[in-house]
Amino acid sequence: MTFFESLVALLAVAILLLQVTRRMHLPYPGILAAAGVAVAMLPGAPYIPIDPPTMLALFIAPVLVDSAYDFPVGAARRMMLPLIFFAVVAVLATAGIVVAINWLTIGLPLVVAITLGAIVAPPDAAAATAVLSGLPVARRVDALLKGESLFNDATALLLFTAALTVQARGELDGETLLHLSIAAPGGILFGIAFGFLVSRLWPLTGNTIGGTLVQFVYAFATWLIAERLHLSAVLATVASAMTIATLTKVDYPPRMRVHSFAVWTTVVFLLNVLAFLLMGLQARRIVGAMSTTELDRALWFAAAIVGGVIAIRLAIAFLYRCISLHLHRAGRSSAAATKSETFLIGWTGMRGLVTLATALALPANFPDRDLVVLTAFAVVLATLVIQGGTLAPIIRLLNLGRQDEARAERDAAQTSLADAALEWLENEQGPEAEVIRRFYLEYRDGISAPDDASPVNRRRKLSLAALLLQRQRLDELRDADQIGPDHYLELQEDLDWKQLAVAPEEERRITES
Repeated sequence: MTFFESLVALLAVAILLLQVTRRMHLPYPGILAAAGVAVAMLPGAPYIPIDPPTMLALFIAPVLVDSAYDFPVGAARRMMLPLIFFAVVAVLATAGIVVAINWLTIGLPLVVAITLGAIVAPPDAAAATAVLSGLPVARRVDALLKGESLFNDATALLLFTAALTVQARGELDGETLLHLSIAAPGGILFGIAFGFLVSRLWPLTGNTIGGTLVQFVYAFATWLIAERLHLSAVLATVASAMTIATLTKVDYPPRMRVHSFAVWTTVVFLLNVLAFLLMGLQARRIVGAMSTTELDRALWFAAAIVGGVIAIRLAIAFLYRCISLHLHRAGRSSAAATKSETFLIGWTGMRGLVTLATALALPANFPDRDLVVLTAFAVVLATLVIQGGTLAPIIRLLNLGRQDEARAERDAAQTSLADAALEWLENEQGPEAEVIRRFYLEYRDGISAPDDASPVNRRRKLSLAALLLQRQRLDELRDADQIGPDHYLELQEDLDWKQLAVAPEEERRITES
């Protein structure tokens, strides 16, 4: 099998498994990991040479942009303490426990142990989100897990880059220290400046295919330019994405938002598939080249690292709860998370794409590279299977699911949106304003009503039926050659937007199936 054939095979399997994971509330990265290993073990699966510098730009830049663009800056201000604690302290503590386990067991060089610690330190939010989307938990827990995943990636990648730099230079001299101290603030400033520049050019490509392509170009360009300038590429990418999101969110064309969401969701999923396939191929080559003694040694070391990574995450979560309780008693913070919520935060420590990408990005001549890569892959597999597979049952066991509360919050938000429209319509006169006012009154009063009691829901059903008949008539006009292909596509898109407007819940179910 060629690499392309292997990738197509894994994509086909991934599509099938994605349907299973959605219905069983399992994190799809865990299933992808198993599928990647299975495809890599097929007879004739190819060995793919990897260009390490390309790995981080290819896999990490789009994921960071996707996460940073959607991350609410206001939430970061409100949750500054927990975000710093989990994004910085937890990452450094995890790297420290890896160094300690290494010192007590096989004794790799210090810089190699620190590099491994940086690789396995950051949890992946994708696995948690796959479960939490079907079993919503408290907002503070959800916001912490998603916000942490953005900033701990930055911390881990900074540590990873620093360790590689020290290893390449042979020592931590003054020049290296100066370079590392400038890289972080310089990367942030460059990202903000570059994001401001891109946001000025954004309107020129709005509502075009080029607009979506620009998003990928600036994601990769930010990373590559920052690397050329010897600045922190990860901080530059995060800063540029958050800057663009802040400056363009109000004027962002709705058509572009719908297109971008679909494209980026697909791209991030594809990157996960590709990363697990590449790692599976690497693991097969590494295991095949090891003797029985070397493999036993590597497996015991990997098992120790897996146990240490899981244990330190739980310890960090409960340590932060103690700090939060102390600050709350002193009146300097809001209420701390409950013990059940704290355990959930500690248990949600699955590793994923960032760990895979950084392991693949190790240079070919890095000391003990095979052992580090195999250990990283073992951590990803173990945490996805052990923690990811048990996350949904734990949420149910601890009674942390809040579907009813989440539905009530959504209804309250929709009511508030209707009230905002009605407030603006108070000073508007005329039959047109009265029709719109009546619609919003019915909409607001029918939000929490059962389907059969809500005039809005009945209107949606009637509108959907009418739209489906319009689609049928449009197809008939095309088949009878009474309308050209360009006008057909234009009217079809118009019907698509109307259907999205009158039946968002039906469309959401179709998208998730």
